[in-house]
Amino acid sequence: MQMTPDDSLLFTAFGLPVNATIFNTWVIMALLTGVSALITRNLRPDVPPNRWRTALEVVVNGIVGQIAEITGRRDPRVLYFSGTLFLFIVMANLATVIPGFATPTASLSTTAALALSVLIAVPLFGIGSRGLGGYLKTYIEPSVVMLPFNIIGEASRGISLAIRLYGNIMSGAIIAVILLGVAPFFFPVLMDMLGLLTGVIQAYIFAILATVYISSATAPSPSPAADMTETTKETK
Repeated sequence: MQMTPDDSLLFTAFGLPVNATIFNTWVIMALLTGVSALITRNLRPDVPPNRWRTALEVVVNGIVGQIAEITGRRDPRVLYFSGTLFLFIVMANLATVIPGFATPTASLSTTAALALSVLIAVPLFGIGSRGLGGYLKTYIEPSVVMLPFNIIGEASRGISLAIRLYGNIMSGAIIAVILLGVAPFFFPVLMDMLGLLTGVIQAYIFAILATVYISSATAPSPSPAADMTETTKETK
């Protein structure tokens, strides 16, 4: 049984091996780019929206609403990053219904790359919001003793994101194979439906966690004066 699409070598390009993970990742990216360009090609106020544009607006507005609930503000930068993560993972997981398609998220290299992108994005968003000194200061809060623990916590975020996404995708595939061996005529449709639902949920969780990490890095630190004012209000 093939456990990961990394083991499937499709062809060699310019002397570099291209496996199913790399090829299917580019297929998903091309599909998302093409569909988005096709739907938004006539995106003008004087053009009435069709059903595809309406559906896209519903998805985008839903993502914007979720980000606003977490961060407390509408930040288009977070929308571009977290929204792209969500759409990519959803599309990759839903594409498993295509016969012969191996989802890239079933590879630890893909999930590790997605988690690494979050690890890189968090300090970039933090520095852009607080400045370099303000962001680095968060590593020694509330005390300089917490510096190694904060660094370990930052690294563990990416590891947990990668393992969580990879583990859920692979566990679903393994359970499906086992059940197909036990009852091949009943479980395929049920497992496909369960796998699609799990894929959407995992994409949502991954994007939400990425947004939470970015929000914590960009949230302004409360000043002592603000803390004293808040304490005075509570006392009154």
